[in-house]
Amino acid sequence: MEFLLYLALGACAGVLAGLFGVGGGIIIVPVLVFSFTLQGFDASVLTHLAVGTSLATIVFTSIQSVRAHHRVGAVQWRVFAWMTVGILIGAGLGSLTASYIAGPNLQKIIGVFAILVAIQMALDFKPKASLGVPGKPGLTAAGVVIGWASAIFGIGGGSLTVPFLTWRSLTMQQAVATSSACGFPIAVASAISFMILGWHDPMLPPHSLGFVYLPALIGIAVTSMFFARFGAKLAHKLSPRVLKRLFALLLVVVGTSFLI
Repeated sequence: MEFLLYLALGACAGVLAGLFGVGGGIIIVPVLVFSFTLQGFDASVLTHLAVGTSLATIVFTSIQSVRAHHRVGAVQWRVFAWMTVGILIGAGLGSLTASYIAGPNLQKIIGVFAILVAIQMALDFKPKASLGVPGKPGLTAAGVVIGWASAIFGIGGGSLTVPFLTWRSLTMQQAVATSSACGFPIAVASAISFMILGWHDPMLPPHSLGFVYLPALIGIAVTSMFFARFGAKLAHKLSPRVLKRLFALLLVVVGTSFLI
């Protein structure tokens, strides 16, 4: 039953990754926390295990999403390259930061973040394109901040990268596509860091590689890779306003449950 849940979760995460440029982690982490709690995993490690596993799944999600966006020429590779320099640094720092936060406190932090993302999506708030694309130092600095926050929340960074890039005068399609590309280095660097940081934790369940739970990783990856392509195609055909607001409502429920 748990594996079927992971397959369904992967499908949802894949569509979200392709459609909105988010890595799907904003929904993967809460569902994994609930699933791991029901499975009786130790409370001291289950939140970190959910975050690390989420980041590992985004490696697969982002590959398929980027391929779909690249086919239509939407990925801005120069922006991606210099943001990645900062992302690799920030993701390592973010993973280390998360390792020092107690599991229950980390859940509350993720809950607040989910509610903030929900508000942004429901109101369709996007900063107006007021500045041009920054130079190499600016892109690298932005990458550090986005990588750091993404590693703590277990996300691909789309909810941070897309607003930043639209503010810096990229079109929405370019921002979503480039955000999807940035999700790959975020996920790789963060997942490896979580594996290393949790490697010797005695409270981890069987079939774990540090703070990455392999059955969940495999189940989510199997379906997310296919559905990410589907979501990316929809992003270039549909106006996702209604879907965004429904998704925002779900995030409010999830975030509130984490806080209480």
